[in-house]
This record gives sequence, C-alpha cells and structure tokens, in this order.
Amino acid sequence: MPLVFTLLCLCVLKMGGFSASVTQATVQSDIQCHDWGVWSEGSVRVYEGEVAYLYCPLFCHPTLYSYSQIQNSSLSLLWYRHTHTHELEQPINLKLHTLHKDREYLWIQPASAQDAGLYICMLRNISSCVKIGVELKVVQKDGECDLKAQPHLNLTIPFHSKRTLTCPDLNKLTLPNSTHSVSWYHFCNSHLFGNGRELEGDDLVIYSMKGVYRGLYTCVVSYQMNGRMLQFTRNINVIVVVPDAGSKVPIILNPASDQIYMVTLGDTVTLSCHVILPHLYEEKQHIWWTIDKKTVEELADPRFSSPEATLASYKDGDEWKERVLNVMDFSADDLQREFNCSARNSRGFNTSRAVLKAELYFPTLELSCGLGVTLALMLMMFVIYHVFWLELLLLYRSWFGSDERYTDDKQYDVYISYARNSEEEEFVLSTLRRVLESEFGYSVCIFDRDSLPGGNLMESVLRCMQACRRLLVVLSSDCLCEKSLGLLECRLCLYLHHAARVPVITVRRRAFSAPCGDIAQLRNNSISIRWHDARSERTNSRFWKLLRLALPLRPLALGKRLIDSTSSHSDLASVATRYTHAQTVSLSRRSKGGRGGVRHQGVRDRSGRGCEQKG
Repeated sequence: MPLVFTLLCLCVLKMGGFSASVTQATVQSDIQCHDWGVWSEGSVRVYEGEVAYLYCPLFCHPTLYSYSQIQNSSLSLLWYRHTHTHELEQPINLKLHTLHKDREYLWIQPASAQDAGLYICMLRNISSCVKIGVELKVVQKDGECDLKAQPHLNLTIPFHSKRTLTCPDLNKLTLPNSTHSVSWYHFCNSHLFGNGRELEGDDLVIYSMKGVYRGLYTCVVSYQMNGRMLQFTRNINVIVVVPDAGSKVPIILNPASDQIYMVTLGDTVTLSCHVILPHLYEEKQHIWWTIDKKTVEELADPRFSSPEATLASYKDGDEWKERVLNVMDFSADDLQREFNCSARNSRGFNTSRAVLKAELYFPTLELSCGLGVTLALMLMMFVIYHVFWLELLLLYRSWFGSDERYTDDKQYDVYISYARNSEEEEFVLSTLRRVLESEFGYSVCIFDRDSLPGGNLMESVLRCMQACRRLLVVLSSDCLCEKSLGLLECRLCLYLHHAARVPVITVRRRAFSAPCGDIAQLRNNSISIRWHDARSERTNSRFWKLLRLALPLRPLALGKRLIDSTSSHSDLASVATRYTHAQTVSLSRRSKGGRGGVRHQGVRDRSGRGCEQKG
C-alpha cells in the first residue's frame, strides 16, 4: 500500500507540472499583436540584381520607439515575410548570405524577383507586441541608366547657391573592410561635370546653381563584400527655385480692385481666387475665403463650400494657385455680404474683396423657344399655304365674302362664249354648263340656248352679256373666224371689260401655234385658266377651284357657312337659290305683262324669259 500511494502522488505531481507548462505557453501565444498595417509612405522600389534595404517604419516616431531604447529593454526586433503562397507570416532566415540585418535595417544583397513581397518588422517581448509591413517591389532596369526612374529624393536648390549632392543611403550601409566607388550621372550622361560642377570624393558639388543644372541625377554605388561585387542606384530630382531673399508676401491676382463678378440670382455662383505664392523653403502657405469675416467652416452654412486650393502653374518654386468659393442658390441678400480671399505665409498677409453685381436676367431660353416655335409655325403655315392656297382662298371667301346678288341687278352669274362647232359645244354644254349649274349652283347664260329669235343680233348679245356678272370665253382657233358669233362675243367682252369693268375669264384647252391679236388682247385683260383634259374632269381639281375663285361667291346650304376641300357650294343651295330667284322674276314679269300687255322680243332665259329688251 505505501508503494501504491507513492506512485499515485508522483503521477499527480507530474500531471500538475505538465498543466502549468501548457498554461504558460498558452498565455505567451495568446498575446495580441497590435498591427499598424502597411507603411503609408509607399513601397520600396529596387532594381533586380541590386542591393535593397528595408527600414523598419516603427522607428519613424522616436517618441514611441528608438533602436537605442529597445537595446536596453526586453523588446526584440524580428523580421517576417508574407508571400502569396503562404497565409501566415514566415520568419526571415538571416543565415542566408543574401540577407543581412543591421540595426533597424534589413539588407538584401542582391535582390531578385523572388524577393518581392510584404516584409513585416515586429517589436515583441513577453507582454507586448507591435508590427508594421513594408512592401518591396523588384523592377527591371531599363539599360544602364533609367531616365523614367522615380526619384528617391526631391531636392530644391536656389539660384546661384552652392550645394553638395550626397548619394542617398550611402551612409546607412556598413561597409567593413571593403572599398566602394560612386558614379554620378545627369540625365544619364557622366561627361558633363566641370566648371560649375565637380566631383569631390563620393559627392557632387554644384558651385553656382543654374537653370541648366536642374533635372534627374543618378548615383550608382558599387562595392565588394564576401567576394561578390554589389551595387545600388539612387535618383535625385533637383529643382531650381528662386532665392528666399526679397519680398515673399503672397500676391492676389484676383479678385482685383477693379474687377466685378457678375452673378445670377437663384443659380450656383463660383467665385475664383488666384494667388501667387512665392517660394519659401519647406513652408506651407495658406489660401482661404471668408464671408462676413468668417471662414466657410465657421459659417457652417451648407450653401457655401470651398474645396482645397489647386495648383494652376509652377515656375522656379513660385506657385500659382486657385481656390474657389461655391455659393448655392445665390440670393439678393448675398449681394450685401462681404466676400474676401486671403493668403498668408511667414513673410506677410494679403486679402482682397470680391465685388458682386447681379446680372440682368435675359430670357434667352424663353426667347429662343418662342422664336423657334414662331419660325416653325411660320414655316408650317407657308407650306400649308403653298400646298393648299386655293382651298384657303375658297374657305376665306366663303366666310368673309359677300353675295353679289344682293348688291347688283344682274340676272346671270356667267355668260359663256365659245366657237360654234361640235367639239366646243360638247365641252361647254356637257362639262362647263353641267358642273357649274348642277354641282356649284351658278346661273349660266348661253346665247344659243337662252335667246329668243328676232331683234338685232349685236344688241341681243350685248344685253345678255350686260345681264351677267362674269364673261367666260372658251378660246379656240375657230372662235375668232371672220363674221362669226364668236368674234362678236369676244369683241363685246373686251368692250364691256373696259367700259363697265366686267371681269372676263378665258379657258384655254390647247396651245395656239400663232394666236391673233384679239386673242392676245383678250388674254391680257382676263383671268386665264388652263384645261388639262382628264386631270381637270374631277370637280375637286385645280381647274374648278380656280374657276370658282374667278366666279361670284355662292353661299352654302341655306344659311350654313360650311365648306369642304372640294366644293364651297351644295346642290341644295344652288337649287334653292335658282328656284327663289325664278319665282321672284316670274311674279315681276307677270305683274308688268298684266298691266301693259307689251310683247318682249330678244333673248330668253331658261324659264322661257329672254334678256329684257327696251324700245
């Protein structure tokens, strides 16, 4: 029994010791490492086959960490690498001959394409941990010297000053028991040094800075270590600036004293301020807008905004910058505000007030739209009138024209004169007379049909013509035969046209090879209308519309002022008009005949009454 108890005690003690060791290891592994992410200043670029160094960014803030302090503390500087093939950070194997740790630097001598990636430096002890990453990029070198290389250092040098150029990072590399050399290039040319520039040891001295000395300088450091020839390249961009001597007060170009900003009420107004900022070494200069002596931030009005100043131009260190002030929904009250643009540096302060004036509102858009609509309407009306001018004239006359039957004592609307042959008689009786009387309701006088025998022929024809409101002559080569009725009618038409101003209408069916003087005179004193055979047979053709315009107005159906696109008269209106007129004339003639019993001779109308003859 004592032996068994002893064995049990030993087992408990061993299990307890094992648990304690596991707990201690777990506590140490559970320490949370504060991750600062990736260094924000950018990645490190190095040419393939050259030396690369990585600086631990944790030491960029000496107030937090410094290498001398961590040497006297329990903190340790560790380097890790994170590649795309591994999810976890892998420790750096410093036993490799290409890797060398020197204080807060990690040197890769030389760097290859496989060395590119994210490197992590970590400060750690048993109770705390902090880490940050640095990106390394390995690029191919474009020949011996790369004119498009990104500079490692931007250096400003005033005109006519002396400056010594030292190759960057040369003093950071420890070179024990080895020799090195430094080669300098200006725009990849090494044979330009002399006179104003001279090599002194590892440095390049510029005795008097000139404009031609600006640009890209390249230094190549070569050294031997452990039997290998190594090198690294650094680029310096030299910028020539004006000296700090003289007045360096900012100059405000606009708002100028005589400048007026024209603003439109209700719109978003942009006020621009242009300032010349003279070069001052490593000094930040300021430009801002104030509204009633308050900055945009102090005003806290969402209508006002002012983005950061933008660089408009640069020359020898002097900067031309622009800063704008945006005012949304500009109102009349804003015209009374005080808008000032100000600029300040260590040498002085300058400010200028913007003078605002409301722009008179000119309704350009409204006038343009109105003019466009007016021109469109005019063009549309011109096209409509050009295409439908006959219909429009007929429509206008039907609405606003007067009926001549109530203003004169004429008996007929139109007298038709034609050549007495079968073709012309067929055209006049079957076409002209039928359409004018049946379709349009005109009263037509045809001498051969409406005349009574007896009496003098010329007087009978003249009386019939005098009883008509229009005289229509159908022109043909036979109508003016010597001693024909057609010749008499044509000459009487000319006589009545000149003596009584009776309108004459001529209808031409075909062209004349050699028209006589009477036909030419008749056409010059008449309204000429051309008959186009089959095209003119329809009552809505151009021929009938022109003829209706030349003839007297006929009202629409029984007092209704309506019109269509083909005819301005209805059959009912013409029948009713002729019937009413015939009844009136019949009653008048009967009353006269009953009183006197006088026998009338001469021409007759269609109701059996001839053209009245007196004497």
